[in-house]
Amino acid sequence: MSTYTLPAVAERPAAEPKTLYVVANGDLRLTTNVKTWDKQQEVEGQFAAAAQEAGWSVKRAHDVDPVTGHGFIDSQKRGMEVFKSVPKDAPLVVVESVWQYSHHLLHGLRDHQGPILVVANFAGDFPGLVGLLNLTGSMIKAGIDHSALWSKDFTDEWFKTKFNEWLKKGTIKHDTSHVRALPKLKASAEKELGVALAEQLANEKAIMAVFDEGCMGMYNAIIDDELLNPHGIYKERLSQSALVAEMSKVSDEEAQDVYDWLKDAGMTFHIDNDGDEKENLTDAQVLEQCKMYIAALRISDDFGADLVGIQYQQGLKDLVPASDLVEGLLNDPVRPPVLSREGDRVLYEGKALPHFNEVDECVGVDALVTNRVWVAMGLDPSTTLHDLRWGDDWNDDFVWVLEISGAVPASHLGGYENAHGYRQSYYFFPLGGSTLQGTSKPGEIVWSRVFVKDNALHVDLGRGTCIEMPEEEVQRRLDSTNPEWPIMNAILHGVSRDQMMARHPSNHLNVAYAPDAETADAALLAKAAMFEAMGYEVNIAGDVKIG
Repeated sequence: MSTYTLPAVAERPAAEPKTLYVVANGDLRLTTNVKTWDKQQEVEGQFAAAAQEAGWSVKRAHDVDPVTGHGFIDSQKRGMEVFKSVPKDAPLVVVESVWQYSHHLLHGLRDHQGPILVVANFAGDFPGLVGLLNLTGSMIKAGIDHSALWSKDFTDEWFKTKFNEWLKKGTIKHDTSHVRALPKLKASAEKELGVALAEQLANEKAIMAVFDEGCMGMYNAIIDDELLNPHGIYKERLSQSALVAEMSKVSDEEAQDVYDWLKDAGMTFHIDNDGDEKENLTDAQVLEQCKMYIAALRISDDFGADLVGIQYQQGLKDLVPASDLVEGLLNDPVRPPVLSREGDRVLYEGKALPHFNEVDECVGVDALVTNRVWVAMGLDPSTTLHDLRWGDDWNDDFVWVLEISGAVPASHLGGYENAHGYRQSYYFFPLGGSTLQGTSKPGEIVWSRVFVKDNALHVDLGRGTCIEMPEEEVQRRLDSTNPEWPIMNAILHGVSRDQMMARHPSNHLNVAYAPDAETADAALLAKAAMFEAMGYEVNIAGDVKIG
């Protein structure tokens, strides 16, 4: 009989009584982690005080790295090291005040046997709630049991009550009564349209061009082919290196033509060619973005793409300026014309080429369906995703701040004359680039989210209104978040702040405009019918008129 040297398997330590084990997940980018570390310490201190008041102590599962100077888990490798010392059955709390890369933690959360709580500060300046929503959305896809809580400072009675519920039961029951399954749809022109569009998609099929799958740790943003393909959507996986290579083939004259078109259309670029490029937007940065716009359209045309997603945040950020201006242009049918390489065709002439930011494939599916429905109904198909970034009370309503990192179609702002280009923050975008910034016009919107749960595709659909606010209030909200990014101030009908946080399975949601409430209800109905015919589990959120 042979003998072998067996590997040593380290035993996990035993959980200490009445102790919460805390981990802090962070960004992959060092500059971001260093910039946000002070805020994270403040938020962890607030949570520790709440735990102490409830009769529990807090033990941090990992120390500050003396080399980097911060205490975030900043890679999957680091996360695996940390979880070796976390007792498997201990109550575990993920405290978030910033954006985080969910895959840094998912391995440990999948294996953990004790109750898991994700908590975040409800604030705009440091988007812990955005990080929370991505992590919980990823855990929903992964089938990991968990609970979530959010608070401005962890001292309000709502938080205390829910926190004590988790401490006693290991789980929290939130109010999600605003969500209901799509009822049986009556015969209507909208239902007929949605079913016909789903049949067309299944028969003719669509190509989703993905420039490097998986971005910023968003596990919930990836749809497996086995779920995606049966409904007529197939991926064309592309490399961002091909995008950079194609950019190098675009002439300076072609880029200048795009730039001139935007300025002639009324867009204002806040340029300073003489200042520090780390702080200022330059013509050179914008011209590189114009080359990316042309390159993205040409590659999409090469592969027959019906929609396209650029990752950017990793890889491209170290090579070229930000992709956000490009993304906003692609999502609008009114945009600078681009010729084929041979110069004999205008690519996607008069059409939006739906772009799913940060290669969030759930957004991509949603944008494609929205585009097909809105075009068929004769509506402006301009659509975008936003982060569910923050919000505050205004008069008698809770008004969400919806933001994305500088990319919206200009039509959402009321046209290019209302659009501004500011330099992207150096901490996130080292090579700069212009945003497509402005305040979204007042009007009726349809919002939605596609997501994966229980190995099946689901979608939540709701209605809202983007409202007009006094300039000083809009500026306060911008200054509380990222003033260089576009903002939408939206009321989501029939959905409270805490209901939205409790249910929404992502940091992202899609929005599209309709000219009035009646048309918005009709468009939502057609969209719901199309998703249902595609085999999705369709849910209605809040106050929506169906049938």
